[in-house]
Amino acid sequence: MRDARERLHDMVDAIDRVEQYAARGHASFVADELIQVWIVHHLQILGEAASQLGRDFHSEHPVVPWPQIVAMRNILVHDYFGIDLDEVWNVVAHELPDLKAALVAMLASLGPD
Repeated sequence: MRDARERLHDMVDAIDRVEQYAARGHASFVADELIQVWIVHHLQILGEAASQLGRDFHSEHPVVPWPQIVAMRNILVHDYFGIDLDEVWNVVAHELPDLKAALVAMLASLGPD
């Protein structure tokens, strides 16, 4: 079973992978289905890792919007044909940088690996 540190690393890794293709910009995201699938897939991983941390961990670290992350994962997984790509891009462009910073800080606060 993966511990909290591993799951936080999974989340940061997923964000890193999203950033690889998000760096190409919104126009590339809109035009390229492979980039869309790549980003959605890694957002699903991010949300799954967040959900597996559990409510107690979430309560101990309220700076992260855990319910919204898990809810987005559920939409991406269970309502695939209802995905709003504009909303996905908004999250990628405006929410992930702050989330990544919070996760990195959280990992640092947990001490060395």
